[in-house]
Amino acid sequence: MIAAAELLQCQRHLFEIPADVSYLDAAAWSPLPRMVRRAGETGILAKSQPWAHPREAIAAWAERARGAAARLVGAGTDDVAIVGSVSHAMATAGANLALAPGGRVLRVADEFPSLCLAFDRLAAERGLVVEEVARPSDSDWTEALLAAIGRPDAPPLALATLTPLHWTDGTLIDLDRLAPAVHATGAALVIDATQAVGAVPVDVMRWRPDFLAFPTYKWALGPYGLAFLYAAPHRQGGRAIEEHIGNRPPVVGARRYDRGELNDPVLLPMAATGLELIAGWDVSAVTARLRGLTDQLADGVQALGLQVAPRARRAPHILGVRATGGLPHGFIGRLRDQRIFASERSGALRLSPHVYVVEDDLSLCLDAIGSLL
Repeated sequence: MIAAAELLQCQRHLFEIPADVSYLDAAAWSPLPRMVRRAGETGILAKSQPWAHPREAIAAWAERARGAAARLVGAGTDDVAIVGSVSHAMATAGANLALAPGGRVLRVADEFPSLCLAFDRLAAERGLVVEEVARPSDSDWTEALLAAIGRPDAPPLALATLTPLHWTDGTLIDLDRLAPAVHATGAALVIDATQAVGAVPVDVMRWRPDFLAFPTYKWALGPYGLAFLYAAPHRQGGRAIEEHIGNRPPVVGARRYDRGELNDPVLLPMAATGLELIAGWDVSAVTARLRGLTDQLADGVQALGLQVAPRARRAPHILGVRATGGLPHGFIGRLRDQRIFASERSGALRLSPHVYVVEDDLSLCLDAIGSLL
């Protein structure tokens, strides 16, 4: 394992990325490492020739993937369920929170729909008020959320649905400070760690959420269509969204929430392989490498007259870039024409490198932005 203090070298050799492609869009979905692709192809072969590959072996992959996911978030294996998506996880969380009428559901403005829709339904059914904290002009989500949590004239806080950073532009939401404030009110805490697990350290023992979820297709270098749900011990005896023989007693722990058709011979080996690859690097070392890349991008775009959040208020792996008057029409498409891949989210150019990005990728990106502007 790589010590966190060591610099993780570029891992492009593990991927199938052409030299002329600058892929800065891991926050949308990541390329697959070769070994993850091979794990999936082996799984396809198992389904293609089931007589030659005993189905009983697939259950071991489920537990291997579950264990790898648990270790990345500091949980026990029995505390993690395998689900189909983060929206599946959030629907499960919403179905297992008994909240008193008249309270507040707190979240940030412009939040990702998967972290809103299930709780909008819950609020409507239970007579709760949904409060969205407006985007702060100084990019300090943490102070804005702390002020909202402690506002004396507000209805009691019933639930906070939070993330470690804003998905649109990587501005930080400091759960080390916010989680204790939520717990002090007696409210429930649900965390969507989609844009964190695999790129930055995540620790459920420190944050103590009621539920936390993440998929594998972004920073965890895995397949689409698979996600994990951490349930705190006191939340593990609830109602599953999908009822099947595999998640009924005598099953205990978060396995109660496992999805149906769990033993997928393709997705489980892919997920386990990607998660174990990240663990072998050490997430802290990944974070340090990505911070270096986004810092270089931040310096470069600011030299071009564009705006980014202050360094202390942005995540190490996602950089949101804004232009006075907004980005030009078709900007992302014109970058793509130059083999530079990024996203636009809520008016920001979102640059999200992963461990396969080399220095030339940054130079190509900055040159292209400068020429297009």
